[in-house]
Amino acid sequence: MPGGPVAAGLRGPAPAGLYQALGEQEGIARLMDDLVERAVKDPRIGPIFQESFKQTKPQALKDSLTAQICLLAGGPCEYDGVDMQSAHMNMKIDKSHFNALVELLQDAMDARRIPFTQQNRLLALLAPMHRDIITVR
Repeated sequence: MPGGPVAAGLRGPAPAGLYQALGEQEGIARLMDDLVERAVKDPRIGPIFQESFKQTKPQALKDSLTAQICLLAGGPCEYDGVDMQSAHMNMKIDKSHFNALVELLQDAMDARRIPFTQQNRLLALLAPMHRDIITVR
């Protein structure tokens, strides 16, 4: 991965067992499929996703998210995408949008019966990214 996890906005190291608790790469891919489907349908953030699909195919976004979460969770994946700040700089994302996505991620994890402790571990790893993702203050 160019620049490593920190350069991409991914902080490490992951808590032991998180990758396995998320279902490894296959489970993470299903989780990201579910998350993106929920996000597209959500009136709070669906328009942002629809706009992004003018430049990025939905499957490419899902694959990128899968690689990021896999790496962040301690899996053997590689992320070769751009850093979070560059990826989101023109999207006009505010705190309510970020929180909506977190809520949908929690719903998707609940639907996959991911233990609450592991959900919290993942969310704790993702939380620092808000600085790079929220572009409207």
